[in-house]
Amino acid sequence: MNIKVVRGNPTPEELAAALAVVRARAAAAAATPSGADRPRDAWSDPSRIAAHRVPRPGPTSWTRTYWPS
Repeated sequence: MNIKVVRGNPTPEELAAALAVVRARAAAAAATPSGADRPRDAWSDPSRIAAHRVPRPGPTSWTRTYWPS
């Protein structure tokens, strides 16, 4: 594994912290089977939208959209 510092002058402690994060992410990705489902975030889950019925306007719904001032 090669890491190249593009900008700045990090201390050895900063490099060690960055390397620890990269290694932990790589180990977590390697431990997950390739065919396994990953947990989805609630906002990105398409079933969240499909679970609710989409409201359908009735024939006179246009009369309820106007609010006189």
